[in-house]
Amino acid sequence: MPSIETFRNMNEQNNASDSDSDYGSATSSQVLPDITFTDSHLHFLNEQLSKLSAEEVLRWAITTLPGLWQTTAMGLTGMVSLDMISKLNKDGSHPVPLLFIDTLYHFQETLQLADRIRAKYPKANLTTYRPRQWKSTAEFEIANGEKLWEKDETLYDYLVKVEPARRAYREMGIKAVLTGRRRSQGGSRNTTPYIEIDDTGLVKVNPLAGWSFSDVQTYIKEHNVPYNVLLDQGYRSVGDWHSTSPVAEGEDERSGRWKGREKTECGLHSSSKYFQHLAKLQAAKEKNPNTVQNPIISTVVV
Repeated sequence: MPSIETFRNMNEQNNASDSDSDYGSATSSQVLPDITFTDSHLHFLNEQLSKLSAEEVLRWAITTLPGLWQTTAMGLTGMVSLDMISKLNKDGSHPVPLLFIDTLYHFQETLQLADRIRAKYPKANLTTYRPRQWKSTAEFEIANGEKLWEKDETLYDYLVKVEPARRAYREMGIKAVLTGRRRSQGGSRNTTPYIEIDDTGLVKVNPLAGWSFSDVQTYIKEHNVPYNVLLDQGYRSVGDWHSTSPVAEGEDERSGRWKGREKTECGLHSSSKYFQHLAKLQAAKEKNPNTVQNPIISTVVV
């Protein structure tokens, strides 16, 4: 099994010669993201990372990727990563800040878990971002109407999840994130790699990609890690209260999310092209609120 030192040596060798490196290199005429990999290098890294333990993947990410944060919705897998990171350094420091997006529609149990995280891991920096214009559910619904997720779920996802997340990435200098996605969650996640880059240039590391739900549960119990109490009521994956339900025996882990619909992701892990379009429309709307730019956001009050 390759060690962390092996990865350090590989990085040193790659950096020694631009012609041999699989990292993208900038020329005077190019503007590239802070972290750049070619497809071949990503493929190589995924092969190597698959041979490491989750703790080793985390340590590699911490020592390799600048601007690394953990995005968390307080899910079970993310809690395992959080606990592992808290034990990496002998001095008890927590080198990876956490980002939580409060959509204004989380279960109360999820928000209570955030308080328990702060108590259990006092050195972990947990930062919360919310929809930009609205501080409460009531304010959001005055502006956008009730049950926006039923009228236009793409706009809903953009306003309460995608926009706050991208604002956080920009303001906090986030270049790479740790996620809780695993292949065993099924659906579009059954091919989840250990490292990938989305179409905005954000590097995503999925340290527990190869773990099963049973693996995660076992770790949680053995290490006394706090978790969302809704899991004791039959839930497996917990998101907004209006789109989350318990899972029956034999169903996929995430089958309780958006039950009865084809949707499997909330927008944070979906293609960004349409959300970029929404962002432009929303910006134009804010600049000139009296002009209707597109029917999809004609009901938004800013």
